[in-house]
Amino acid sequence: MKELAYLNKYFYKYRWKLIPGVVFVIISNYFGILPAVVIREAFDLVKENIDLYRLYDGFDRQDLVYQVFGSSLLFFGFVVLALSLLRGIFLFFMRQTIILTSRHIEYDLKNEIYNHYQALDFSFFRRNNTGDMMNRATEDVNQVRNYLGPAIMYAINTVVLSIMIIYAMYNVNPKLATYSLLPIPILSALILFINRVINQRSERIQRQLSVLSSFVQETFSGIRVIKTYTREKQKMDVFEDESNLYNKVSLDLVRVQAIFFPLIIFLVGFSTIVTVYVGGIEVKNGTITAGNIAEFILYVNQLTFPAMSLAWVTSLFQRAAASQKRINEFLKTSSDIKDGQENSVLQGNITVKNLSFTYPETGIKAIDNLSFEIKRGQTLAIIGKTGSGKSTLANLLLRTYDADHGHIYYDGLPLKNIKMNTLRSQIGFVPQQVFLFSDTIANNIAFGLDTLEMDKVEQAAKDAAVYENIVHFENGFQTSIGERGLTLSGGQKQRVSIARALVKDPQILIFDDCLSAVDTKTEEEILHNLSRIMQNKTTIFIAHRISTIKNADHIIVLEEGRIMEQGTHDELLALEGAYFELHEKQLLETE
Repeated sequence: MKELAYLNKYFYKYRWKLIPGVVFVIISNYFGILPAVVIREAFDLVKENIDLYRLYDGFDRQDLVYQVFGSSLLFFGFVVLALSLLRGIFLFFMRQTIILTSRHIEYDLKNEIYNHYQALDFSFFRRNNTGDMMNRATEDVNQVRNYLGPAIMYAINTVVLSIMIIYAMYNVNPKLATYSLLPIPILSALILFINRVINQRSERIQRQLSVLSSFVQETFSGIRVIKTYTREKQKMDVFEDESNLYNKVSLDLVRVQAIFFPLIIFLVGFSTIVTVYVGGIEVKNGTITAGNIAEFILYVNQLTFPAMSLAWVTSLFQRAAASQKRINEFLKTSSDIKDGQENSVLQGNITVKNLSFTYPETGIKAIDNLSFEIKRGQTLAIIGKTGSGKSTLANLLLRTYDADHGHIYYDGLPLKNIKMNTLRSQIGFVPQQVFLFSDTIANNIAFGLDTLEMDKVEQAAKDAAVYENIVHFENGFQTSIGERGLTLSGGQKQRVSIARALVKDPQILIFDDCLSAVDTKTEEEILHNLSRIMQNKTTIFIAHRISTIKNADHIIVLEEGRIMEQGTHDELLALEGAYFELHEKQLLETE
């Protein structure tokens, strides 16, 4: 229960919904055991009236006894019906309070998990796959909800009903009650023994379900590659293996439960036999009436539901504990990047001093003692081979990672002192790997805006040289582009991503190799438009093509995270070094 203790704050939050629910449980169970008392009275009445009817055999009063006997039975029947109706009403109120509260807590818990995911840094998402994160926020939360609602409701119901019945039984005849309840200690010992097995197997089920979810999510995300390489059969075989493993671990749990339920029914049935046998002896001795035996049989049968639900509730508790443990693992994970406090308006002066960064997951040193400076309104270009650290530098400037050594300053203010939301809201970033949402083109471009402003969206699309493509679609800007933008070409996706950055009108622009999928003519059009937009804005261009960056105020050539050369386009050509070789090679390819 220590893992489930995390949910106590929600119980306190909804205490005024749960407390009435517990009261309704008590009242409903009170009306649930009263029919046994009524039936005892009716049973004794039947016996007495039969004896009385025989006593007046041949007399006129026999008909009167018969009429009284019939009306009395009818009265007892109506009483039992009324008690059942009252119990049903309070059962309805019980479910309306406890079950609905569980739905409220489920809603709060899912929001807490989702908001916590949003607050974590990028290293967390590199370590954990999407399927596992989704499973913890959906399937695991569903298991926890079963604990919050049905498990708690039936657990309280079981305890209250058991206490009431046991009290009523001992109040009638302690000896008969003791014999009738003999199987209960055996049942308790059995539950304690099996609990640990249920918990272990529940954890295995949830772990395997995460693996299965991750595999399916990855398969559908990469369906284009799978179909291109005709690997459908191989993926189906892997899915079958993972599904069979999930089936196996699920059946392992079912086997335990399959033994549990028949055993409980047997123990309850054994209690009924003992009740009839010992009750008969007590009737013979004159300590109880025959009606008491009928009452005890009803009590024992009423204990059948608590006994059966005990196994089911135990299973729900154990599965919920296993799921909450998995949820807590992520909720207790904190971001390695601590947010700053400054809400500064950025002017665009950027200084990088002795910056170094190594990826903790791989140990690869991506940035090595890097230093440079950009003044407001200037354009810095960064070029280099694949793996030279260009994209890593962009991520460090956005503070998606914290550098191991060195410092980054914006307008003389240390990067770590600036609130991350403030920083990123003032930077227009176009990543190397474009991501578009399953939404309309207009909403994708306006993603960085609080409201959809079509005039800004259309102007951004024109600046990114994608406007003409969009207006020729059947639905124009309201065209749904499908998951990850599958309905657009690579170049169109890049230009939509550029428009998304431009529509914010930020003070700082970072373009991470965002023109690699467009042709030369379109590239020239975009760069021409950007030259107007970039006036008085600080711009960082990361590129492979020299044609993209040749007009930059300053160019840095990176290799293995270090600056090999830097200067203007003409200065670097004059050096006849790495930049010159790259320029000549690309010029030759163009010709």
